[in-house]
Amino acid sequence: MDKTKNLTKLYYTIGEVSEIFDVSKSLIRYWESEFTILKPHKNSKGDRRFTKDNIEQLQLIYHLVKERGFTLEGAKKELRMNKSRYLQRKKLTEKLTGLKKNLVKLRDQL
Repeated sequence: MDKTKNLTKLYYTIGEVSEIFDVSKSLIRYWESEFTILKPHKNSKGDRRFTKDNIEQLQLIYHLVKERGFTLEGAKKELRMNKSRYLQRKKLTEKLTGLKKNLVKLRDQL
């Protein structure tokens, strides 16, 4: 499931991101320390501010660890080796979803 589909804000707090993925804030902080690809912006107080790109990176990590059952080391290796494939698959899925919506609209108009 694409958790980044309805994101409209420029930045999201760690609390908002933890609600999107239904995980604890501490898990997100832990993943940040473990995965070098995940680098949210921090304000002057040190609060994390996640962009849509950061949330897409989290979605890849979430998919590998929570949905596919990878260990953290396995997920790191998988991301290093196949990150471009996952991103390409995500873009293709988004295009197909848009096409399906358009076809459903067209069918309903007939």
